[in-house]
Amino acid sequence: MIPLMLDLTGRRVLIFGGGDVGARKAAYFEHEAEVTVISRSFSPRLDALLVRREEVDLASLPDEAIGELLDGAFLAVAATPDPALNNRIGRLCAAAGILFNNAAGEPGDVIIPSLVRGRNYLLAISTRGKSPAVSRYLRMRLESEYANLDRMIDLQEEIRSTLREIEPVQAERSRTLWKILLDDEIWEALATDYGRARELAISRYLHV
Repeated sequence: MIPLMLDLTGRRVLIFGGGDVGARKAAYFEHEAEVTVISRSFSPRLDALLVRREEVDLASLPDEAIGELLDGAFLAVAATPDPALNNRIGRLCAAAGILFNNAAGEPGDVIIPSLVRGRNYLLAISTRGKSPAVSRYLRMRLESEYANLDRMIDLQEEIRSTLREIEPVQAERSRTLWKILLDDEIWEALATDYGRARELAISRYLHV
């Protein structure tokens, strides 16, 4: 597998299973895709999500009926508590060329990672399903240790723009930006005073 970031705007994502696992999967996609949760019952956690619901007893449906539900889907997630049912949905997705994630059962062709999200960045973490706890641990460490990453990205963008005007050599621009990234005092200033961090970066590393 290789990591990709996809724009799912307007894409149809189906979540089979309306329990807490299904609600967690639906929350992952709801801000971008058109999400429909298909289940015979629904977790209260779905109440706050902008998703459609379709009440269906999946276990009683033949393959043909599940195939009809899959029509037009870009991605399907099997999140029922029945691995055999999840695997059946996965086989139907494979036959129809639909991307598939399996919460319990045979692995699909999509892994849903743990996310670290900021205003300027998006990081995805996966242990390929071997240890969700490690993914969560890494997410928590990154969120804690790089709490000011958004501000550093803002500063890098600003300094990079200035460097394009005053430094013609790309290698020198890159070295300057790295020096700023490695400056602990600038990181500390970013926590409380962006202006101070900017002044430090300019005075130390830009020859204006």
